[in-house]
Amino acid sequence: MLKDITLGQYFPGNTVAHRLDPRTKLLLTLFYIVGLFAADSVLTYGIMILVFMGCARVSRVGARALVRGLKPVLFIILFTGILNLFFTPGDDLFRFGVLHVSRQGLTMAVRMVLRIMLLIMGTFLLTYTTSPIRLTDGLERLMGGLKKVRVPVHELAMMMSIALRFIPTLIEETDKIMSAQKARGADFESGNLFHKAKALIPILVPLFISAFRRADELAVAMECRCYHGGEGRTKLNPLKYAARDALALLLGGIVTAGVIVLGRIGF
Repeated sequence: MLKDITLGQYFPGNTVAHRLDPRTKLLLTLFYIVGLFAADSVLTYGIMILVFMGCARVSRVGARALVRGLKPVLFIILFTGILNLFFTPGDDLFRFGVLHVSRQGLTMAVRMVLRIMLLIMGTFLLTYTTSPIRLTDGLERLMGGLKKVRVPVHELAMMMSIALRFIPTLIEETDKIMSAQKARGADFESGNLFHKAKALIPILVPLFISAFRRADELAVAMECRCYHGGEGRTKLNPLKYAARDALALLLGGIVTAGVIVLGRIGF
């Protein structure tokens, strides 16, 4: 299960999606999210599915990696679908005791499941095709205007970058600790919920110790390199917009606006 968590992983490549400016990809992700929440019909959901498939095709991220990222949240997806299926009032299709399935509930369940799946897989494409450093640079540039109101933009972007960078590392560390504890006879599967939660203590304690140790080592390394924040720092590879970025933003804006308009007029 831990190996299925792909958040924060970056798959190097030389595709059009990889070469896009990170600011463009952040804005396109925002357009994509707005379009998903504005979709309210078969036509608009079909458009968003085609958009996602096109983006996945361009980025050349395998379907296995995208589906694997859904496994850790599969329970949440199913739980959301079941709640909408059985507890949405409307025209009953069939009833079993206190549970009933309505036509509106079935429609809502399908919409919510599709929306969550497309949202997770679509946003994963951002981290799959953008390195944490470039993602930090793009986020910092986009929020640059907030510096005028004394918002620590550089520090916030740096913290996000470090968090994304260390997610795969902590997952690997957790997997090693679990394997070591199982070799010592630990059992994480049997028992009730209380026993399973209690069995996690031998994992959480060394994991927290390891995380604090890594944080201390990172702080020392940054101090040794005379890191003092973002003031006066220059970039080795400054971000530059290209024609492909303008075209991608134009297409993303048109699609998002089209989905919103179609939703407004009732298609």
